[in-house]
Amino acid sequence: MRPIQLVILLVAAGAAAGAGLLATRIGAQQPAEPREVIAAPAPPTIDLEDVLVASADIGIGRNVDADNLVWKPWPKDGLSDGYIRRTDEPDAVSDLKGMLARGPILAGEPIRKAKLVRSDRGFLSAVLPVGMRAVAVRVNAASTAGGFILPEDRVDILLVRQKDAGEAVAETILTDIRVLAIDQSVQQTGDDKQPSIVAQNTATLELTPDQTELVTQAQQIGSISLALRPLADADQPAAQQRKPTGIAVVKFGVVSRVTAQQAP
Repeated sequence: MRPIQLVILLVAAGAAAGAGLLATRIGAQQPAEPREVIAAPAPPTIDLEDVLVASADIGIGRNVDADNLVWKPWPKDGLSDGYIRRTDEPDAVSDLKGMLARGPILAGEPIRKAKLVRSDRGFLSAVLPVGMRAVAVRVNAASTAGGFILPEDRVDILLVRQKDAGEAVAETILTDIRVLAIDQSVQQTGDDKQPSIVAQNTATLELTPDQTELVTQAQQIGSISLALRPLADADQPAAQQRKPTGIAVVKFGVVSRVTAQQAP
């Protein structure tokens, strides 16, 4: 055998021996321990119960019917005692049909019986707070901010009267008064046939008994005008709001002023 062949044979034998030894060592190693897989915790189960909610906005004084009521699942943890539950009143949709909303109800808001009133019991008497009175005053479009004063607005009440010399004077007798209702009609005006709201004869205001006497007396002295207040005034501290000046009454040559307390 030639020397070169002998060298190649020895190298090949050594490589084969090394490969066998490596394979033996690998086989003798302990298998790797499997890693423990921690499963994600299951989400907590939320207990739900069907409650009656408004499917559309319901304005103050609007009828409640099947078209604006719907049952929706509600978390039991968030249920209030005033909510209407299907388990307690399965026929609530038909039972509430024809009732009136005492205040605005937003779409998706749970229905509460405290915010509803039977149409046969008188709407205004139901929405009036305890101790308050609903008083109607004579108005027209000019004396109601061009007809833009609407229910739930807040207004100042002005008395316009004639002085002895024929001069007209105006004074604010009450401020920040809630408007309960406006006698109004919808008319078509112009070629575009767009409806416009026109004030007619009366505005119904929420007053205290003392304010009722003051406004009734004012209507006998002169004419009443309403000044619309901005919504931003609702956030003003009471001390910054103008106090009522009352009415100056002349009787037997003696001038006296009649005032009324503001509503709380």
